[in-house]
Amino acid sequence: MSNVLSVRIPKSLHNQVRELAEEEGISINQFVMLALAEKAAALQAMNYLEERAKRGSREKLLAVLAKAPDVAPEEYDRL
Repeated sequence: MSNVLSVRIPKSLHNQVRELAEEEGISINQFVMLALAEKAAALQAMNYLEERAKRGSREKLLAVLAKAPDVAPEEYDRL
């Protein structure tokens, strides 16, 4: 099932989207759909992380970090 969404955008943005879609080898519709999906996923991820952060605490973090061994990092992990 396909829904139709009409959106008015400036000509300059339309041209930019058309060029980018051509570079990707996809239609403008596919490009816009992917852009909307990426934005929706990013917003959902941000909301999820904000909710998870509310359940955390500094004390719990420090308790977990206290369990980590106190050893020097491997050579490839050094800055």
